[in-house]
Amino acid sequence: GLVLLIALALAWSEPFPSALDMAWGGAAGLAGAVGLVSFYQALAVGRMGINAPVTAVLAAALPVLFSVFFQGLPGLLQVAGFTLALIAVWLISRPERARGRPEGVGLALLAGLGFGSFFILISRASSTAIFWPLAAARLASFLFMLSLLLIRRQDLLPKLSAFPLVLLAGTLDVAGNAFFVLATHSGRLAVAAILSSLYPAATVLLAGIILRERVTRLQAIGIFIALIAIPLISV
Repeated sequence: GLVLLIALALAWSEPFPSALDMAWGGAAGLAGAVGLVSFYQALAVGRMGINAPVTAVLAAALPVLFSVFFQGLPGLLQVAGFTLALIAVWLISRPERARGRPEGVGLALLAGLGFGSFFILISRASSTAIFWPLAAARLASFLFMLSLLLIRRQDLLPKLSAFPLVLLAGTLDVAGNAFFVLATHSGRLAVAAILSSLYPAATVLLAGIILRERVTRLQAIGIFIALIAIPLISV
């Protein structure tokens, strides 16, 4: 991902940004890494049916609140869309059955704070800076994760057979982050964050089509609500 971002920055002749833009990117990368680690820990020690939706909703709500304070109140239709989208995120993120102990909510909140902070921090870079701040974010998150792996003495590299999937995942992640930054430069942060947070709908649908996983009733309702929310938010 880091190599691809640097290559894209050079290919697009993107001017090297200011130190402040790179700092925003680095801070975003650290926040995202903390969010990711906390999220997996929350799922490991507690109930997925509680912790996953808590993380998803908080990650979406924080940028909305930030946008309201710094960009003003959105229109009434967008507010309705935001509300429906948050409900949709909660429903789609819930598994069919909640298994595990009722613990880890604090970690889930920390994960949501980390993901939401990533959205906010990466959006603070100037409108001419796209790939370089994302490269700084990727470098910061890589160094953070590398430090954790060294401390825990875990394997640093995946199995050779997994490299194609890792490469594909990294490429898609880079594309998603780049489009998110472009969206924040083109409009409100709240709109970009809420629409991005509806990604579980695509995950559930793809899992149903490709892996033949059954879509639960709550997830189906959440997807339906998301389809209503998207045009309201986009008004």
